[in-house]
Amino acid sequence: MEIAYIPSPSHGVLHLGPIPLRGYAFCIIIGVFVAVWLGNKRWIARGGRAGTVADIAVWAVPFGLVGGRLYHVITDYELYFSEGRDWVDAFKVWQGGLGIWGAIALGAVGAWIGCRRRGIPLPAWADALAPGIVFAQAIGRWGNWFNQELYGKATDVPWALHITSATDGRVPGYYHPTFLYESLWCVGVGFLVIWADRRFTLGHGRAFALYVAAYCVGRGWIEYMRVDDAHHFLGLRLNDWTAMVVFVLAVTYIVVSARLRPGREEIVEPGADASGEGEGEGDGDAGSGASVGLDKKSDEKADKKPGDKADGESDEKIGVGEKAAGKAGEKTDERTGESSGGGKPGAKAPGKTAGDADAEHGTGATSGAAADAEPGAEVSADSAGAAKSEAESAKKG
Repeated sequence: MEIAYIPSPSHGVLHLGPIPLRGYAFCIIIGVFVAVWLGNKRWIARGGRAGTVADIAVWAVPFGLVGGRLYHVITDYELYFSEGRDWVDAFKVWQGGLGIWGAIALGAVGAWIGCRRRGIPLPAWADALAPGIVFAQAIGRWGNWFNQELYGKATDVPWALHITSATDGRVPGYYHPTFLYESLWCVGVGFLVIWADRRFTLGHGRAFALYVAAYCVGRGWIEYMRVDDAHHFLGLRLNDWTAMVVFVLAVTYIVVSARLRPGREEIVEPGADASGEGEGEGDGDAGSGASVGLDKKSDEKADKKPGDKADGESDEKIGVGEKAAGKAGEKTDERTGESSGGGKPGAKAPGKTAGDADAEHGTGATSGAAADAEPGAEVSADSAGAAKSEAESAKKG
């Protein structure tokens, strides 16, 4: 008596009237949405535009589906082209059968076309999408659970998968849930890539290569547990050899790329920074507006303050000069009138007038008056001395 096990669904498809809703198809669709959503967030964080990942996925996803199906049909051609088989079944993707190796290879071709049309480097786009792809694989593996396929060897572990279908050579029983093992492995790989990308600032396709290498390690031992029919070479399944070859290529790429192009791409999408898009779009736009406002304010200050101050000072000085000139003229007229009217000696008046004029121009009224007054005083003293000498001479004569 089995204490615990993972039950298989009795049906892999539900019918909504004439429309069939297949569990396998739903898992693929949900996986694609998760990959695009996460890839978009990572692309924006790297400085790209929102929506670019989805635009390129329009090319990559169809190519990937075709490539995955082609790989499966070519490596398991006897299921469709041998005696008693219907070759039309090769087009029935919803029945299962997508090879990840073909999906990645041909999907990369579609992504290259989309990136080329947008002027974007394919390695940078692949780095952003890598965790999303492996999470999509984790979700897509549950489609195998709906179809009761790709299970492992017979086992009595508590988490054994209970197979109930007897179609296509299946034998009902309890088996290792290899679909679950691979799903959990993919989740771990996704978090590994996210961590390594942040820790080591991976770029130029190295995050994608890390995903490929790590996935191949898990696929190797999981593939070894499977019991479904497959081609064998030297005692190993075809997918085991494929995993080993792809692992070596991925590790080689990481090493060579790190030496030739260290670091990460500074610009992943031309024009994204200029348009204010990228990580923290709202903050970026606000920052740009603030910068423009500050620049405008600075220009206004630069245009306003120096010119206005200079003009104001000039006008003020001109006004002061005119005022001083007017006062000097008035005082001069006054002194002249006093001298002609028989007032005090005129020698002193010019000095005061000059001093007053200097005072209005800011040169110092006291110093001007003193300088002009002293010569006037000396002239008066000499005149008095000369008059006295003449008086004495007349007296003696």
